[in-house]
Formats: sequence, structure tokens, C-alpha cells
Amino acid sequence: MPDQLGGPRPAAGEPLRLLIMGASGFLGGHVRRQAAAHGLTVLTAGRSAPPGSRSHQHADLSRDAPSMIAAVIESARPDAVVNCAGAVAGEPETLAAANITATCTLVTAMLQARIPTRLVHLGSAAEYGPAEPGAPVAESAPLRPAGAYGLTKLAGSGLVEVARTAGLDAVVLRVFNAVGAGAPGSGLAGRAAALLRQAMVAGTDVRLGSLDPVRDFIDARDVADAVLAAAAAPSLPHAVINIGRGIGVPSRDLIKELLTVSGLSVAVREDAPDSARSGSRPGPRADITRARADLGWQPSRDLAAAARDLWEAVGASAGH
Repeated sequence: MPDQLGGPRPAAGEPLRLLIMGASGFLGGHVRRQAAAHGLTVLTAGRSAPPGSRSHQHADLSRDAPSMIAAVIESARPDAVVNCAGAVAGEPETLAAANITATCTLVTAMLQARIPTRLVHLGSAAEYGPAEPGAPVAESAPLRPAGAYGLTKLAGSGLVEVARTAGLDAVVLRVFNAVGAGAPGSGLAGRAAALLRQAMVAGTDVRLGSLDPVRDFIDARDVADAVLAAAAAPSLPHAVINIGRGIGVPSRDLIKELLTVSGLSVAVREDAPDSARSGSRPGPRADITRARADLGWQPSRDLAAAARDLWEAVGASAGH
């Protein structure tokens, strides 16, 4: 296998064509909006069409045969397929179907498709598992996921790496703790924003689990920018690339930023059960040396900007 993989890129002056799987989800929505803002041709596929999508094809990666997905790809003729589909919460069988079976279907379909295209697959920092305090985690670090989510994401990423050895032009972007508009309630950011909005209306305290654990929070728009950089890169020297800010802060810092942007003065109590997904374990912070070198990318937004984007979206959905 060559050290570098690179599919055909668009002719000079032509916009990149992206086919986004899971564009109606949290990160998929950010990728779609950033791509459109940069003038790219955006196509979507999945079980449900995102609002305003004009070029959507129905596809169910967990149920459809690879040949059906290959037909969707051949019809769209994208320069890159971005896989933002997946599940972050649920029973093990739900996570396995969304994160393993679906990924297997997609990579098989892309190997079968009669057109060359690149895969940008979103992995997760949960694939590393709990981290020791200190040095940032590089892509070569041991992979020891602690729960079903991390295990299934790791298995999906492994399938992408196997497909790459079979000739697929592909990369896994191992995303750390994304924060921004649309953050799901299964994670701390989305849950805290929703509880703060409720507290604003009801005048109640907010109950969360321990906010001591250190996390590498990254603005979801920076993640989307990394996706676009990976889709457009002339070549992909490495199979896996960390996408984070490279800065670990206590989870409490995120809550402080949300309180600042909301202007609320409510009590935040840390006496609720910890999240089943991450619990009170310290999370890794990313070594993003490879992202800078391979993609020419680095984060440009701070935690305050990410919290503002999240809070404004929660307010808009509530009609405030």
C-alpha cells in the first residue's frame, strides 16, 4: 500500500462535491452549513432529510445493502463522502448497528462503487478511553475504550482503516468533545444548556454530575472546518487524525461559559448521577500535530464562542 492516498480532486475552479451521510444530526448539520457557506456543492443522504435540503437521497446504512448505497454514491458522483451518521447513546445493539454495521455497509459500498471518491469518517476520542493527566494523546496512543459507545466507534474506525488498506481513499477524524448548536442531550454540553434554559423559565437550580473531569472541548464549527480540509486535501498520509483544541479544561469551565453567555445567576449543583457515556473519568486532550501537518488545519474558536453558539441555538428552538 502506498504511504499516501489521494483521489481525483475537482478541476480548477470547480467547487468540491460533498455527499454528507447523517446531515440532519449534530455534527452533520455543522458540516452541511460550513460547506454551503464555503460555496461547496452539498448533497445529503440518510434516513431523514435536513431542513432545506434540495438534493437528498434516502439511505439507511444500518439496513440497506451495500449495493444500494453504492448506487446512491454513483448517482451523486461526489468528490468526498462525509460520514457523520452514528449513535452516541442507546443499548449496545443500537450502538453496534449505527456505529459498526452502518460503517461496514458504507465502506463496502464505496469499494464497490464504480467511481473514485474519498471517505471522511468521524470517529471519537472515546476510542482512546480514560486518559492519564499530563501529555496530550497522539494517534499512536493505546486504544482502551471504557464503554459500549467507545467500543463501537473504535470498531467502526477500524473498518475504515481496513478499507483503506484495500485501496479506499479514506481518513478517520477522531473528534474530541464538540460543543455548539444542536449538541445532543446525551452529552454534557447539550444537557447543561437545556437545563439552564429550564432554570431560566422555572427559577430552579441546575443539577449535574461532577464537573471536575477534564475535557478537550472544541467548537463544532472547527470540526466542520477540519472535515472540509480533509475532503479537499491533495493526499492523506495517515489513516487517523485527532481533531480537538489540544487544551484540557475542567468541565466546570464549560458551565461557567454558558452561565456567562446566558446572564443567569442560578445555583449549579454537582449531585446528579454521572453520565453513563463518560462518567467522572478524565478524558484525553488531543495532540493535533498531525492535523496541522496533514490538513493545514487548527482550531480558530475558543470555548466561549462554542458556548455562545450552543446557547443561542437553544434559545432559538425555545422561541426566545
